[in-house]
Amino acid sequence: NSTTVLQGWLGILFCSIHGMLGSVLDCEVGGVHCTMSIEMLLDRAIQHAELIYRISEETRTQFKETFIPLALVTQQGHADHLCTVILPTPSSKSEVGQISDKWLLHSVLILVQFWINHLVDLQASLDHYDNTPQDLLDKTKWVSSKLMSLEKGLLTLIRKMLNENNLPLDNSKSIADHLASPRTMEHVMRDYTMLSCFRKDAHKIETFLKLFKCRQTDWPGCSFY
Repeated sequence: NSTTVLQGWLGILFCSIHGMLGSVLDCEVGGVHCTMSIEMLLDRAIQHAELIYRISEETRTQFKETFIPLALVTQQGHADHLCTVILPTPSSKSEVGQISDKWLLHSVLILVQFWINHLVDLQASLDHYDNTPQDLLDKTKWVSSKLMSLEKGLLTLIRKMLNENNLPLDNSKSIADHLASPRTMEHVMRDYTMLSCFRKDAHKIETFLKLFKCRQTDWPGCSFY
């Protein structure tokens, strides 16, 4: 049945991801013995980001289909409009040209660290739902673990490229700063909004990393940036 197929697909995905990306974990945060090249670290970070974005979209869709009535979905739309902007996305080539490589990496790291904490809150919330699909819980836990792995890879990449030991990051924002949720919104809609905002930021993480790669190499995908 469809559930068995999905579980099988997830098993294959998780195993293949571990094999493909596991070496990022060999480069410990701040470690001086990481022999992975900058190019390889960047490629692995992009692979992480692509998969995280893909699973964030699937998780958001599954949550909506499982817990939200169609009428309420139609009324609320995609909920992306309820997300406040932590970091703006360049909207033109001139704006892209004005941002630095350091800003791009800093921005990705800020977003990753922000969502590591708040996905833990989301998982705790999902645990209180009745009949939450196990694969939905598994996906949120998988994304959290991959965000932590991506954070390690990013810190190593930043130190290799910028030769800095300390990066001034403001990670003090609360989830209330990121979600403009009306007081009357039901708990389930708040969680849906959180998933929508995470999906939006996951796409931003992927975009920023690919833009950064374009500046380092003659990557074929650079025509989009």
